[in-house]
Amino acid sequence: MSPTVVIPGGSGFLGQALAKELVSDGYQVTILTRGRQKTDRGVRFVTWDGRNMGDWVREIDGAHAIVNFTGRSVNCLYTPKNREEILGSRLDSVRVLHQAVRNCQTPPKVFIQAGSLAYFGNTRAECDEDAPPGTGFSAEVCQRWEEAFFSESLPQTRQVLLRIGFVLGRGGGALEPLKKLAKYGLGGTIGSGKQYISWIHVDDFNAMIRHVMDREVEGIYNATGPQPVTNRTFMATLRKAMGKGWAPPAPTPLVWLGAIFVMRSDPGLALTGRNCIPKRLLEEGFRFRHTELEETLRELTRLV
Repeated sequence: MSPTVVIPGGSGFLGQALAKELVSDGYQVTILTRGRQKTDRGVRFVTWDGRNMGDWVREIDGAHAIVNFTGRSVNCLYTPKNREEILGSRLDSVRVLHQAVRNCQTPPKVFIQAGSLAYFGNTRAECDEDAPPGTGFSAEVCQRWEEAFFSESLPQTRQVLLRIGFVLGRGGGALEPLKKLAKYGLGGTIGSGKQYISWIHVDDFNAMIRHVMDREVEGIYNATGPQPVTNRTFMATLRKAMGKGWAPPAPTPLVWLGAIFVMRSDPGLALTGRNCIPKRLLEEGFRFRHTELEETLRELTRLV
């Protein structure tokens, strides 16, 4: 019987990309979703609420791995209500999945938790896994999230947390809104342009999942590529890859106004960054397939 991977919160870009690859490699995949139950292209979707035990716990017992992507989107205004939901959705899913694993007769071999490089706050200093945490709401959420994940030992289940960077792929994720800006001549430098983007191709990200799933490893990894760049460099490279010329920069005050009143999103998402490297993965011999940004962006923006 093929091994099963359960992906809570897997209905988004990262979960769908991972599920597609796992199915093609012969795994059975179950996505835990707030939507309706169905089977689509070899993936089973099972309903859960991300907070309470229910019939979905049967999917965990005997599974090979859990890869948890659950969490309310941070692409919003950080009102008190949204802040509460952002933090609560992350802590609740970790808590209830821990409970489900404890109740298993045959616990999963590994529990992989999606985290964020926002743990490091807004920094231009190079950060590996041992760098100190940053400050601000996003960094504080990440710290509490990681503390909750590692607060409990699961004797038969390895626990791995991936601090995920700026994942680039087709048809969704972080690249799509930037492609639209560049398409309409608005792909200039955002804010100062000095904020770093720690990027990774989605294929390398999926390979990282397999790396930590298939090896006897535990703990925290920076899930990003080895070549972070500034926003100024990223946007210039994106324009070049798409055959676009110069584009006007978006000054910080304009970004603030656009984010709050047009995008209804926190301006810090565009104006902050972090310069992170995947030290542990490199030390373990992980091989990146996509390390050149221009080549990567040409591939991902090419019409197919």
